[in-house]
Amino acid sequence: MSMTLKVLGEKAGKSVEVGEYLVLDVDLVYAHDGTAPLAIDVMKDEFGVDKVKDPSRVIFVIDHAAPAPHVEAAFLHVKMREFAREQGIRIMEVGEGISHQVLPEKGFVKPYSFIVGSDSHTVTLGAFGAFATGVGSTDAAIAMMTGKLWVKVPEQMKVELTGSLNDGVMARDVILTVIGDVKADGANYMAVEFVGDGVAEMSVDSRMVLSNMTVEMGAKAGLVEVDSKTLDWLYERGVRGRELHPDGDAEYSKELSYDLGLVEPVVSLPHNVDNVRPVTEVEGVEVDQAFIGSCSGGRFEDFYQAARVLRGRQVKARCIAVPASRHVYLSLLETGIASELIKAGCTIGPPTCGPCIGAHMGILGPEEVVVSTSTRNFQGRMGHSTSKIYLASPATAAASAVKGVITDPRSLL
Repeated sequence: MSMTLKVLGEKAGKSVEVGEYLVLDVDLVYAHDGTAPLAIDVMKDEFGVDKVKDPSRVIFVIDHAAPAPHVEAAFLHVKMREFAREQGIRIMEVGEGISHQVLPEKGFVKPYSFIVGSDSHTVTLGAFGAFATGVGSTDAAIAMMTGKLWVKVPEQMKVELTGSLNDGVMARDVILTVIGDVKADGANYMAVEFVGDGVAEMSVDSRMVLSNMTVEMGAKAGLVEVDSKTLDWLYERGVRGRELHPDGDAEYSKELSYDLGLVEPVVSLPHNVDNVRPVTEVEGVEVDQAFIGSCSGGRFEDFYQAARVLRGRQVKARCIAVPASRHVYLSLLETGIASELIKAGCTIGPPTCGPCIGAHMGILGPEEVVVSTSTRNFQGRMGHSTSKIYLASPATAAASAVKGVITDPRSLL
């Protein structure tokens, strides 16, 4: 069996097959300020239900427009707080960080779980061996009300990674390379599984990057092998779990293989995530802003690599750094990386999604160009409709900020 079939099979209590419809107990359902208010309305107004099934399995996170940049956002935050108090559910307040980063950090995620979140990047939690998938606010409301949700067992795609990355190349370059090959719809309603000795070489931070962006090729879930490195990371956060690997004879609908030593820095050109090119082909494009942050590029490892590039240099393009969580922010302060970013001319913001979705703290003006570690580069996502978003690794974003043009980070290391 694949990892997907093992996880869903254990949840269902039986062997499962591709295409089968299951109704499963949900281990965790979560929503943020962009989706929770609507889920509350659906639950109370459309279904007439005034109690969640199990408050211990529901979490709200205020992360998208946080701190509130306008009255409308503040109203939604108040609505979430009142519902959380009424229902006795947990709420992660302003400043805790982005849901997909905070929940595993605080020990709410473990292998063999079935997790739904009303955000497409819920797939990030597949890095911990969970079948984690994004749903709409209506499905989130149903999961809160009943403690269950349906899922169709997806086909699976195997992505085998071998070898190790060269200096200046990051997991972000790997997943963008895969997306460039598979394309935005090449894994529609599939579970993408990352396996191989290359995965074993990667940190947990890097593995989260792989799972995070599988949705950008249409995937329903993105799972990474769970080994002792993952289990140690979880154990430090009070979570006990089991390793998860596919069987040697597991069958997949698609199989891809990458030698990590051959991967180079890449960027996704506007306005499609799968429009991927080597950095060397687009070097020299003028940059107004670099953004290092989001659920895809705001972890400790991301800032560590960015600081290697920025150390002893000054940025020419404005550089906005936003840690993905309070824990990451504290780590940057304790290790001195925050100081290095500030000395280089970067502006550090509080943990939030903010710039990634064009909410605040880095909105682009007309014709402006950003090199961003965020998840998507759709037209107008980060600001004005004429602005342009180039998606890249934190190392590439930092190098581009230093030079003021898109730059291969290997030239500065």
